[in-house]
Amino acid sequence: MLPALALRLRVRVLLALLAAAAVCLLATPAVRKFACKIGAMDMPGESRRVHDHPIPRLGGLALFAGFLAGVLPFTGIDEPVQGILLGSVIIVVTGAVDDLVSLRPWVKLVLQIIAAIVAIRHGVVIRILTNPGDASAEAIALGALSVPVTLLWIVGMTNALNLIDGLDGLAAGVCGIGCASMLAVSLFLPQATEISVLVAALGGACLGFLPFNINPAKIFMGDSGSLLLGYVLSTASVLGLFKMYTLVAFAVPVLTLALPLTDTVFAVVRRVSRGESPFHADRGHIHHRLLALGLTQKQAVAVLYAASGILG
Repeated sequence: MLPALALRLRVRVLLALLAAAAVCLLATPAVRKFACKIGAMDMPGESRRVHDHPIPRLGGLALFAGFLAGVLPFTGIDEPVQGILLGSVIIVVTGAVDDLVSLRPWVKLVLQIIAAIVAIRHGVVIRILTNPGDASAEAIALGALSVPVTLLWIVGMTNALNLIDGLDGLAAGVCGIGCASMLAVSLFLPQATEISVLVAALGGACLGFLPFNINPAKIFMGDSGSLLLGYVLSTASVLGLFKMYTLVAFAVPVLTLALPLTDTVFAVVRRVSRGESPFHADRGHIHHRLLALGLTQKQAVAVLYAASGILG
């Protein structure tokens, strides 16, 4: 990339991050009041809950507002970005409805698949993979497997961020660390693209939301937020990193998102082995295990932040 173009991109990335953070920071108190008014509250009582009093959710609406404020003015809305934005609307609406009336798991899954297909139809597709064990090997063309692999990646990551959203500030912080890692790679490689702006906007929105979400949380992001984070991270990684014919293309998305991915894989295996539905909620997640070891919420979140940062 030419130096002048690289400089302009980095300026837009910075502006997108700041705009997203500012809008989310300003929008979150309003969303919190709205959630309290309509009764969108996360109630304690279930064994997997760790809070002891009702806390408003729907924070994903503020995250989405910040994300849009960082994306729309500072990036070109080409076809893949259109697909990501349209899919994001489906995801946020799905999550917001679930925050209000608790949709059945299969309904949420169908809507997530639809959102993933929207992105795929707009060109967000993993067409090649590199061999992580041999940096000199040629890239593997997926051919007919491109669409199912992409669908699995997007839906899997969308749910992965949702599953780790169990402690104050955990999902937003892990997402922000993942965004920072992917942004660093995308900016300092010749293949840097407009997708850097999307990642910066999402990271900025997380940054603006964290002051209200760290322990003790004043608001939860809810499914409207956690599903959005996973969806945007997964689709952005397809455009920004899986397109590179290098070892980094495979390693960066997988390693930066290794924490939610690992937690999701173990959760599915654990539940299926017990004869339960993969969607059955339990207290077997990584953050629950850290609490069981005697760590406080803040300590558990700090440990998981450090793990995500090291992987990134």
